[in-house]
Amino acid sequence: MSAVRETTAAGVVLASGAGTRVGAALNKVYLPVAGRRVAAWSLAAFAAVPGIGVLVLVIRPQDRELAGEVLAAHPGRVEIVPGGPTRQASELNALRHLAPRIEDGTVDAVLLHDAARPLVTPELIGAVLDRTREHGGAVPGLAADDVVSMAGPDTVGAPLPGAIRVQTPQGFRARPLLAAYEQAEAEAFLGTDTASCMERFSALPVRWVPGSAENLKITYPHDLAVTEQLLRR
Repeated sequence: MSAVRETTAAGVVLASGAGTRVGAALNKVYLPVAGRRVAAWSLAAFAAVPGIGVLVLVIRPQDRELAGEVLAAHPGRVEIVPGGPTRQASELNALRHLAPRIEDGTVDAVLLHDAARPLVTPELIGAVLDRTREHGGAVPGLAADDVVSMAGPDTVGAPLPGAIRVQTPQGFRARPLLAAYEQAEAEAFLGTDTASCMERFSALPVRWVPGSAENLKITYPHDLAVTEQLLRR
């Protein structure tokens, strides 16, 4: 009698960017903040979600030693994948790494998250995962009441009703996600984020769950100071 395969979700933390705008000498996701390196906070949040059974950290080869420090808190649990020249290429590398488990059904959903968003909570990750499994795709977002259209080259138009500011993690059913990314690679399509690629190459609906104003992305030096204060709180 064959053993029953346990199905789980994978959390992919993307740490392969350079982050030059923050003005640091090293990759911003390895800067110290509130006693940990930035990327460590996201991994800890994913590790605390019962539905996440696989953790993947996508890194630049030159950051392997720094990544090793982050992984020390999760011995044997986090899998390392090298990044690519673009965010989408890095995501595809992670999906190809997971492909055998996606194909055999061991991994049924994948959540992709920016390591530069260290304030993500297990509760938000869980909400995205639940909505992903229910509908096929989900992203966290905040209502963008201050976004307006352009009526001309230098003219402000009317507010855009229903606009949201999309955050991460963005979650999708694993098989359609892998298929969409392989199709995007074949057609040399480069999307703005995971959801844009899925909207182009998949029929899955992409739902949204309420995001968090504190789930900010570290981009500039002052973002580090704000993040430090929030994490210590």
